Amino acid sequence: MENTDVVSGLHNFLSKPSAKDFIKSIKSFIVSILNTAPDPEKDCDAVQEFFSKMESAFRAHPLWSGCSADELHNAGDGLEKYVMTKLFPRVFASNTEDVISDEKLFHKMSLFQLFISPENLDIQPTFQNQTSWLLAQKELQKINMYNAPRDKLMCILRCCKVINNLLLNASIASNENAPGADQFLPVLIYVTIKANPPQFHSNLLYIQRYRRQSKLVGEAAYLFTNILSAESFISNIDAESLSMDEADFENKMKSARARLSGLGSQSYQNDHDAALTAHNPKRENTLLHTKSSDSLSGTNETPIKKAESITDLENKGASTLSKDRSEATKIFQEYPYMFASVGDLKIGYVEDLLNSYKQLVFKYVCLSKGLGDAKSLAPSISPLQASKDSDNHTTLSSDVQTKSETDSSVDDLFRALQGEGDNVRKFSDVKQ
Repeated sequence: MENTDVVSGLHNFLSKPSAKDFIKSIKSFIVSILNTAPDPEKDCDAVQEFFSKMESAFRAHPLWSGCSADELHNAGDGLEKYVMTKLFPRVFASNTEDVISDEKLFHKMSLFQLFISPENLDIQPTFQNQTSWLLAQKELQKINMYNAPRDKLMCILRCCKVINNLLLNASIASNENAPGADQFLPVLIYVTIKANPPQFHSNLLYIQRYRRQSKLVGEAAYLFTNILSAESFISNIDAESLSMDEADFENKMKSARARLSGLGSQSYQNDHDAALTAHNPKRENTLLHTKSSDSLSGTNETPIKKAESITDLENKGASTLSKDRSEATKIFQEYPYMFASVGDLKIGYVEDLLNSYKQLVFKYVCLSKGLGDAKSLAPSISPLQASKDSDNHTTLSSDVQTKSETDSSVDDLFRALQGEGDNVRKFSDVKQ
């Protein structure tokens, strides 16, 4: 059901003079939550109780007499969307524990992405379909584009629907029995790891706490339970759960950490020590004493490897790709918008482009921070904000050009690849 259908009934109702008491109650409730300190449990109880009372009040009001159950449900969804959009900045990821859980889960999935395979999750070859998985990932990655619990939940349900269709079609094609939870959950886990949406833990908690309980039932409840199970599995992944040898698992994790941070094994050990120190502050003095003693005695002959900057990493990658132009062309074929011109783009592509942009910025900023670069990676004024100020538009454009200091090797590689655009699949062919 479209958002316009969800809110239209409520809007028509609240526009009536007889609904002024409802408007007053809604605004009063929002203000009461905004004026109190965050407390997830209390906030959840208060919001759910408010929704329940308002649903009963809708049914008892004369203006709703004769309305169908669907119309009443739509009004309830419209109320939920309005209230939670207003409360979102206050209640989403409102405590430190949720934020820490988000960071841990995002980091784990970033590591697992680098080496996990369908076989590790016992996904049968019959049910492996990268194209369908990519569609499911894109649906899940849209979860941060919305503020309303229902809209976030719909991202999950659409993701699950893609997976269900894949499994069902595959089973029919191979004359096998209809797939069940044993086939569905592993694929959902794999798709979730590959999608790795930021703040995933907080998104699930937000839906669980603030989606109206009367609507979190049936198929929606079943699929939501599955995504919670997927999160729990991912949070507790070990060698056994991936059907891997313990030593092989540890080696892959160590390698993934090094690749993710761009550091060598010595830097990884320093991070490991820092993590242990954070859990046990008393280790700090011990570690400092040990390192100092090693330096004085001459036993620590290996110097600490300095972390490479983002520019160095970009330069290294560009240099590698420049040496093998065919590999570079093949890699960039996976990005359909790379060689597109403005005339190739359609309105329907905006959502994908915006989502890709957000993912790129998030990961690039995380990489920058992880390498100790605290500099801003973008102009302090956003292009959207600047477009509203016509007097400053020309100045902003020149500033962006001046501040754009792309590494020469990266720039050279990009120009070279652009020259080979004719040898790459046409943009229109990619989108078909």
